[in-house]
Amino acid sequence: MSISGIGVSQQLTDAFAAAVDDKSTRFLKISIQNESLVHDLSIPASGSTLAGDLEKQKDENVLQLDDNIPAYILARLDEPASDSWLAISYVPDTAKVRDKMLYASARASITRSLGASLFADSLFATSRADFTPEAYAAHKRHMAAPKPLSAREQEMEAVREAERTAGAGGSGGAYEGSRGRVNHLGTGVGLAWTSEVEEAVSDLGRGEGSAVVVIEIDPASETLTLKSSEEIGVEQLGSALPATEPCYAFFAWPHLHSAPPRRDIVFIYSCPSSSPIKHRMVYSSGASAVFTHAKTILPPSTSAGSLASRKIETSDPTELGEAYLVAELGLDVGGDADPGSGAATPRDEEKKPFARPKGPGRKR
Repeated sequence: MSISGIGVSQQLTDAFAAAVDDKSTRFLKISIQNESLVHDLSIPASGSTLAGDLEKQKDENVLQLDDNIPAYILARLDEPASDSWLAISYVPDTAKVRDKMLYASARASITRSLGASLFADSLFATSRADFTPEAYAAHKRHMAAPKPLSAREQEMEAVREAERTAGAGGSGGAYEGSRGRVNHLGTGVGLAWTSEVEEAVSDLGRGEGSAVVVIEIDPASETLTLKSSEEIGVEQLGSALPATEPCYAFFAWPHLHSAPPRRDIVFIYSCPSSSPIKHRMVYSSGASAVFTHAKTILPPSTSAGSLASRKIETSDPTELGEAYLVAELGLDVGGDADPGSGAATPRDEEKKPFARPKGPGRKR
């Protein structure tokens, strides 16, 4: 299972094992479905070289790539002669932001689970034009270019290395590689909580009103520090989070979108697109661990409120409004709730309006 929570399905493991054994498969296409990496289709080699089969892809779109939908492609290399594969992450510029984040967070899980030693190279594609012999030749020239790298390339290489090795030491799959390295965040769950942060989050669970706790990571000590804690309404939530830096936030939200009305404490991972790449990697790697630890601080159900079962991620804090929270948490706006969801009907809300109590006048 990857840090993102997206795991490799047994169906994909079997399909890749078969492709490695039969030697005739050139491409495997993979997608994310129901929080799992699954095998979509296999394309046999039509020639003796990858360049030749990429030419066929350019002409016929045999991989059935969509201009707006991400996918992963595994391509068998014709050199070196041993079984070596190229891992291609296809994330179109026009894809939905949520899909971009999902596919970016899960791509390291593929090579790690299928066997890192089988993958000689990786490629990042943002359009179908990147699936051509010319684009692949340009990629190989770039990889063979003399060092030193530019500052930007060094930063990108550090990110790719972190993605490849994040969570190293897991159980892996049928083709587990042997090239273990140390994760830049240690075990991936080693973020320390200061007493100030724990107290602020605990206070949310004991409170009654609408408030937010914003948390930062001190990269030098891998410690969570308190950036701010204040009483705000949902309409001020977007502006309360940093606009250019990643952060974690816990938002206590009394609302009418359930029967009876309740107070959810929502965990938010905000990562603006303008955030420094290394910061984005650190926060992405630690998000699940922070959410998991919060469950020990905030009981799942109390009279004051409970930790929402779903995490919220955003690359644009300004979109964090009531409608966004309702959609991301699977709540119901008009009252036609799914069975068992606990969402209120319009009549319920009219009969029993929820008077949000005023919280304590406390601000850090």
